[in-house]
Amino acid sequence: MSSHHLESLNRDGFVLVPSILTPEQITTLRNASAEVIDVARSGNWPFVRTLPKQFPPWNVEPGANPAAGGIWGVQFLMHPDLPNSKIFISNYFSEPIVSVVKELLECEDEDLVMELFNLLVRPDRDFELRWHRDDIPATATAEEELDRLRQPAWSAQWNLALYEDDSLIVVPASHKRARTQVERDADPFAKGVPGEIRVQMKPGDVVFYNNNILHRGAYVSSKERMTLHGSIGHRGGSRLRARNVLQHGIGEWVQDIDLSGLEGAEKERAVAMRKLLMKLGAENTDVGYSLED
Repeated sequence: MSSHHLESLNRDGFVLVPSILTPEQITTLRNASAEVIDVARSGNWPFVRTLPKQFPPWNVEPGANPAAGGIWGVQFLMHPDLPNSKIFISNYFSEPIVSVVKELLECEDEDLVMELFNLLVRPDRDFELRWHRDDIPATATAEEELDRLRQPAWSAQWNLALYEDDSLIVVPASHKRARTQVERDADPFAKGVPGEIRVQMKPGDVVFYNNNILHRGAYVSSKERMTLHGSIGHRGGSRLRARNVLQHGIGEWVQDIDLSGLEGAEKERAVAMRKLLMKLGAENTDVGYSLED
């Protein structure tokens, strides 16, 4: 694996890796995702990203249809109760994904921590996210922003497109600096922020990005979307990563993930990654939430 992926990530805050999936893998993951989306839209999966809420918790009233107001994502692709979870688990722990993660985090297998794997879908109505950094609130001062941005990311986060996807909008290199005054004063949903670009992905492409790059999403209801949204952490992140990961509630079921579909070194690595996530949860029981709507 060449180092240009890491160079691009460090320079721009993101790196696009083309064609990480074969056509056959794309078809398999599309079929699996379609079934999951049907289950979610029918109200039979409680863990969804509900419209118009942007950040967790996506609270659903007990006994209510979780998808009644529309959804833009399906949570917990590795949950043992979700249809096709083994297919998603196989993709999450696959060598093409993990090898790039290790390059970007400059680490080995024993450093990897299992984190999140979700599905971003076509919303029931047009929907946009505001400009944000995943783990730095909009109220942060420039000094507070820089203090966090100077620290290692301790994770690799990615979007893997199963259909063409240009929903992710980023300001390149903004992961290395505080927001400008123009960015601070802009409308949270402003279009045309200086330097912004849309990341263009074809089916099978994956973009890895620093989750504290200045970014937002713009999703249209008329365009099919199935984008696998995952992250893998580095054990050095500890408390710094705990809030970003555990705020979603993964700690309540991670021990039940069925890894029986994996074999050999891949399975050994997955088991070790899960143990480190469970350790993270045991050591951090009150993490709160990174951002608020």
